[in-house]
Amino acid sequence: MSKAVKAMIATELKERYADSDSACVIDLTGMSVQEQEQLRKNLREKSARLQVVKNSLARRAFQGGPLEPLGDALEGPCALVTSSESLIETAKVLVKAAEEFNQLELKQAILDGDPGLLTVTDVSKMKSRTELVGELVMLAASPGRALAACLASPQSRIAGCLKAIVNKAA
Repeated sequence: MSKAVKAMIATELKERYADSDSACVIDLTGMSVQEQEQLRKNLREKSARLQVVKNSLARRAFQGGPLEPLGDALEGPCALVTSSESLIETAKVLVKAAEEFNQLELKQAILDGDPGLLTVTDVSKMKSRTELVGELVMLAASPGRALAACLASPQSRIAGCLKAIVNKAA
């Protein structure tokens, strides 16, 4: 490839991944075309995109951006997976696919621009934003529920005692 073509590809990659702060690196070596297409289909269902990238061009495109630390994980044949929604859900799809397709190798991931790289498996074990919001709502509501139970319990005890007295008298 000529330098002009490489520069053009690096510029396009930089524009494509400028808004991305989370991504996974995987290795598709050994997978058949049908298996790769099935993986791409599964990823599209989670609003994710898989792109095979040339390592040196991807590193150049990532420079100065939130994905820059991911450049260190680009060793050997690589594909980049990004998601417009939750990368955690995407990582769960990748782990499930790795169980199905033995040749799929899960490498590293970067989450929310954090400079520390994680394994894709570790990312898949994290709770998604939806799960965390659900837990937060449950924790916020639990004191109110406990207070309501405390307020209701003396009344129910009194009512139970009165009923027992009435039954005893009758």
